[in-house]
Amino acid sequence: MDEFKFFKTFKERGEWVEALFIAAAIRYGYKVLKPWGDSSPFDVALCFGNRIVRVQVKSTSNRYGTGYLCQFKPNYFSQPYSLDQLEFFAAYVIPQNTWYLIPAPVVLRGEVTKKALMLFPMEPEKRGRYLYESYREAWPLLRPRGKK
Repeated sequence: MDEFKFFKTFKERGEWVEALFIAAAIRYGYKVLKPWGDSSPFDVALCFGNRIVRVQVKSTSNRYGTGYLCQFKPNYFSQPYSLDQLEFFAAYVIPQNTWYLIPAPVVLRGEVTKKALMLFPMEPEKRGRYLYESYREAWPLLRPRGKK
């Protein structure tokens, strides 16, 4: 369970989690683009021909009761994320080796932007009980939908 505690900084851990996301996305058949440097508000982009899906990768090992608290805010020096900057958050629960693929509007839309979500990967999915469990390992959601 402590295999991820060898990182000296959260930045190192974040880079490791981004690499895990890239590997998983490739395994699911996605074409992956990685922006150069740290200036972009997204960590990874998925390419679908002329369409790009921007993804911000997050991670947590912060357990509370039967769930994990995952932060969805940028570093302290940056402005909050916005819907013009990205389409998805990919949240990785490290001790459970579980991904959540959450559409950005779920986190960013509304009166109050959610800065943290509780994720429950150890619990069996109970319809309507846990708000974000429908996004657990929801890799097909990353594919862009046709325009309406």
